[in-house]
Amino acid sequence: MAVENKFSTVGKILYGQILMTLVIALGFFWLGGWQSTISPLLGGGIALLPNVYFAYKIYLARDLPAQGILNAFYAGETIKLVLTAALFAVVVVRFPAVDFLALLTAYVAVLSVFWFALFFWRD
Repeated sequence: MAVENKFSTVGKILYGQILMTLVIALGFFWLGGWQSTISPLLGGGIALLPNVYFAYKIYLARDLPAQGILNAFYAGETIKLVLTAALFAVVVVRFPAVDFLALLTAYVAVLSVFWFALFFWRD
């Protein structure tokens, strides 16, 4: 029987990703002011929003049989990838002056939270 964890590993990862976005944005703010902060915030958002969607999709499937969970996983991952590509496209079109290096720095840093979670948040 599984014990209900009020603050699951997924929640820790999502909060860690929010924290990483803010830390990277704060670093760029310190280096270049408000104009430099927008790009890493957008990059962190591009990484974070699809992950929130995926986590919610899997959360909704938690009581389904194994095949239903697997289907939800595949559908969630597919939509997550499409959403990520769409968000990149929207940011590049809508914000042509975006600093792409800062955007990618934050994007990669936020995604790296998954890897660090493997070492620090073992349940």
